[in-house]
Amino acid sequence: MEYPKNLFQERLGHHLLEVMPTESGSCSTARQAKQKRKSHSLSIRRTNSSEQERTGLPREMLEGQDSKLPSSVRSTLLELFGQIEREFENLYIENLELRREIETLNERLAAEGQAIDGAELSKGQLKTKASHSTSQLSQKLKTTYKASTSKIVSSFKTTTSRAVCQLVKEYIGHRDGIWDVSVARTQPVVLGTASADHTALLWSIETGRCLVKYSGHVGSVNSIKFHPSEQLALTASGDQTAHIWSYAVQLPTPQPIADTTQICGEDEVECSDKDEPDVDADVSSDCPTIRVPLTSLKSHQGVVIAADWLVGGKQAVTASWDRTANLFDVETAELVHSLTGHDQELTHCCTHPTQRLVVTSSRDTTFRLWDFRDPSIHSVNVFQGHTDTVTSAVFTVGDNVVSGSDDRTVKVWDLRNMRSPIATIRTDSAINRINVCVGQKIIALPHDNRQVRLFDMSGVRLARLPRSSRQGHRRMVCCSAWSEDHPMCNLFTCGFDRQAIGWNINIPALLQEK
Repeated sequence: MEYPKNLFQERLGHHLLEVMPTESGSCSTARQAKQKRKSHSLSIRRTNSSEQERTGLPREMLEGQDSKLPSSVRSTLLELFGQIEREFENLYIENLELRREIETLNERLAAEGQAIDGAELSKGQLKTKASHSTSQLSQKLKTTYKASTSKIVSSFKTTTSRAVCQLVKEYIGHRDGIWDVSVARTQPVVLGTASADHTALLWSIETGRCLVKYSGHVGSVNSIKFHPSEQLALTASGDQTAHIWSYAVQLPTPQPIADTTQICGEDEVECSDKDEPDVDADVSSDCPTIRVPLTSLKSHQGVVIAADWLVGGKQAVTASWDRTANLFDVETAELVHSLTGHDQELTHCCTHPTQRLVVTSSRDTTFRLWDFRDPSIHSVNVFQGHTDTVTSAVFTVGDNVVSGSDDRTVKVWDLRNMRSPIATIRTDSAINRINVCVGQKIIALPHDNRQVRLFDMSGVRLARLPRSSRQGHRRMVCCSAWSEDHPMCNLFTCGFDRQAIGWNINIPALLQEK
């Protein structure tokens, strides 16, 4: 067998540099080099042969020759040469075994009528062709194995997860990414989306048809929220304003729903830009368009990133990149309070469903709780616990607040104890605008990496919504919104793939699997 000369020189040169002492005659340095060599030793399979049984010069003869090297270095070199010899011996044995396997494979191919043409092929040609056949056989085995195991795993998942998370409807019509999604709290129940294409659209949940288009903003529409008791919508925009506008819709007759059942946790498939929804036809061109708001809330000096209704709907709060949140009177559009204190741009605001409480989140890694229950005292509490931008903070049942952050964590807080969270959820991607199913205490987490995950309030992961090349989001998921009582879709998500998606989550089955 011809040993690879370059490999021998490289290994020898590496170990020579490793064992040479930094000072002449330094035995301690040599011992350190030896220890270092042992800790990074080659992957060598030892044999039972002793040094005296190997070919080559006997160790005693080499040790008896005159040498100017220190004895410790010389001893280390002899040991290294022995290791190199043993490694080459193992390689030689493996080469013989491979040759025998190739000959066996060739005999099998010949028996099956696929004998290699030309009985006088050289060993090199034989090895090349047999290796190619081996590679093909190996690839076929791998493909068969993957397919069979995939079917086995899917069979286990189907019985428990098929009815848990289903994609029901896709709402496609925006021409740019969708920042926010919300569900009306009054009849008729419609879906609202806010987009970077400067519009907000209202949709029929059952049919996926666009019902109303609002185009009164001259900047990106960053959020949309519905009035608690009237057919009014509140939108925040990059044009530094928030608009309140009225809508009147008539729901179309729902059509039969196609079966788009998908198993939770399906393996992710990469998608290209061309896989994004086709919106060449403007689906919103046929629906009524509203261009003028009832009220425009103006006082910010920067982008208004979010807005929400205070309980009762007589006041509204806005959050801006100018580091302030403002409380407005809806009827007069006058500024009631300016909420200052954040050190950087605000990212979100949320109001309590039954109390006069507001929570604002910011890029300064904090979120603040503003209490307006006592007209004479407007207290504020600061929550510190994240290490990056707090993208959203929302109220849940009781005295709990859930916050999500770009630091890839979600934290559950008790308003009566602000020192530390009562639960922390750690994920693999930044988290955007979260939403909580209040009745069942389930948190929906939209991620930058296109995933949507469901957790309970104690931090236990319940499911991951299906995402593949055929369905699911293909870009960053920006927001989630629950609609617990809707019989068809009880969870909605939107993203920068320009679509909103309606899901049906079988919550009893989901909690039973937990």
